[in-house]
Amino acid sequence: MVGSLFAYSSEYTAAEKSADSLQIVTTIFPEYDWVKQILGDNPADAQVTMLLDNGVDLHSYQPTAEDILKISTCDLFIYVGGESDEWVEDALQEATNKDMVVINLLDVLGDKVKEEELVEGMEGEEEDEEGDDEEPEYDEHVWLSLRNASILCERIADALTSVDAKHGDVYESNVTAYKDKLSALDTKYENAVSNGSVNTLLFGDRFPFRYLVDDYGLDYFAAFVGCSAETEASFETIIFLAQKVNELSLPCIMTIEGTDHKIAETIVQNTETKDQKILTIDSMQSTTARDVQNGTTYLSLMESNLEVLKEALQ
Repeated sequence: MVGSLFAYSSEYTAAEKSADSLQIVTTIFPEYDWVKQILGDNPADAQVTMLLDNGVDLHSYQPTAEDILKISTCDLFIYVGGESDEWVEDALQEATNKDMVVINLLDVLGDKVKEEELVEGMEGEEEDEEGDDEEPEYDEHVWLSLRNASILCERIADALTSVDAKHGDVYESNVTAYKDKLSALDTKYENAVSNGSVNTLLFGDRFPFRYLVDDYGLDYFAAFVGCSAETEASFETIIFLAQKVNELSLPCIMTIEGTDHKIAETIVQNTETKDQKILTIDSMQSTTARDVQNGTTYLSLMESNLEVLKEALQ
């Protein structure tokens, strides 16, 4: 399929790529914003592309012909590297720039990458129930850890230096300053958790925040794993989660971004008090180019998430 996409056009030249500019292609918003922060004022006249720029979910994204062509000639390509990115291997085989530097986030993190887990009460997908012969499924949402972000930004800075050595000092300075901001926010998260009166988050939704809760020693319950395509929870799941809300006296039920919070609403209606707040925490899977234009950054979203977390743990 990718081969036919690549054949769509052979004229991806001057109009799309200047010989003097640095071409960087990222798949998702966090990668895009990290690159922009490390580039600073773009001393190399860099052009940065975010492929998933219209709110398409990572798990359902398929590259267009234009996307494949951008990847083919770029200097630096950054992608997550999980099951959702299986298309990347074929795309890279079509690359015409053989000096391209490629960053796979999961590869960079190595043994820090976690397998998806089914916790008590969580609904498994059909493939989870077929037996033990399946390959492990890794949790792709590595960007939702500030500590992972620091590691990944360091690797991005190194990659930028490798493709644009004359501005290496700028990239090193920028990444150092940015990592300081990540560290300061990490400390605020630690303080919020230590000052909270509860230590458990309950999601009436998918759960892409495994890395975040593990960073701060939080417990969690959820309807589905982070990469689940399920949208309807069983009666048993609803009742289990509602009983957990009762048992732990949780003041809030969490959801991720999106307009449909029916599962969370149904859980509330099945609790004893029926007065829990429904809070939305942003997993950055629907951030668009318009959001970026309006000033949204990785840090601004993580800061907003911190305020939501404080309320949930009160």
